[in-house]
Amino acid sequence: MKLRVARHIAIIGWAALAVALLVPVTGAVADGSAEKGKAAFVRHGCWECHGYAGQGGVTGPKLAPDPLPFDALSTFVRTTSRNMPPYVEAILSNQDLADIYAYLSSIPKGPAAASIPLLNQ
Repeated sequence: MKLRVARHIAIIGWAALAVALLVPVTGAVADGSAEKGKAAFVRHGCWECHGYAGQGGVTGPKLAPDPLPFDALSTFVRTTSRNMPPYVEAILSNQDLADIYAYLSSIPKGPAAASIPLLNQ
């Protein structure tokens, strides 16, 4: 019984993500501030599971660099039924979410392993 419920929850989660990937990106992303997003990322506790730079951790997946498309991330944040609690708009405003997305999008990729001499000895 528990396995069946877990399977249904997983299917619903993946379906929500798939739908979000098909929805066009909204204007909220253009209005995001990376500086405010970094503060919101810390204030709302995102760093506790995802790391200060969105690099991921033991309990939260990697969010940056190259985050999910905004609508997919937004849908997941608002409707998740997994380990992360859903952050409804009353807790995390649309503007804070857009700012957090701008922050995650601003995090640069690290150097390629081939470009680090110590790793190529």
